[in-house]
Order: sequence, then structure tokens, then C-alpha cells
Amino acid sequence: MSKTLVLNFARVLGLGLLANGIYMLVSPGSWYVAVPGVITTGPFNQHFLRDIGLIFLLLGTAFLLGASRPGARTILWSTATFWLCGHALFHFWEVGAGICGPSAIPRDFPAVTLPAIIGVVLSLWSAKDERAVQASAA
Repeated sequence: MSKTLVLNFARVLGLGLLANGIYMLVSPGSWYVAVPGVITTGPFNQHFLRDIGLIFLLLGTAFLLGASRPGARTILWSTATFWLCGHALFHFWEVGAGICGPSAIPRDFPAVTLPAIIGVVLSLWSAKDERAVQASAA
């Protein structure tokens, strides 16, 4: 994969996460009704949504900073990806525990599972690139 393509994927992911966080902070009520499936997960809680909005700001910032700071890229992307994977696994657990029906898996895929997968791919690429840079410097 070309470095430009990888960095652009990271930027797009970062901007998407950042935009979601801003939406959650600025208009939690609108976010709550606009995102498919959210209203079925429990009652509206403005404080909770804004807390999660802050997390999304952090995640987006990590991917954007990592795209411009090679020395910190792997740790930034991997840390953000750790949360994204936990979030995705939690959604699968909800289905397995019977909290949500199986239809939640494809519904949630674009906004929950796909970002985690992209984060894993980006983080693995970054770790490999970092090792290649270190090997060439040695």
C-alpha cells in the first residue's frame, strides 16, 4: 500500500471521527435520533452522549496527528484503534447476549465495525513502516 493512500485513509477516518464527536457535543439530541439504531439502545442521555463525543474527538485527533507525526503514529493509531475495537466487540456482545437482534450487526457495520477494521489495518501498516524505517537507519 502506498504511504499517501494510507495517510489519506487515516485523515478521512480522523475527520469522520472528529465530525461525529462534534455532532455529539453540539447537538446530542439530533445525533441520538439521526443515527440508525441508537434510539433502540436506551433512553436519551445528553451527558453520556457528550462524554462519548469527547472520546470521538480524541480518536479523530489521534488519527489526524498520527498522519502528520511519523514518530508518534503507531502509538496514536494503535491506542485509538484499541477503543474502536472494544466498541465494535461490545456491539457484537450485545447481539450475543440478546440485548440487540442480529440485524444490528449489518446496521452498525459502517459506523462501528468498519472504523475498527480500518484502524487495525492502519496500525499494522504503521508498525511495519516504523520497523522498516528503523532497519534502514541501522
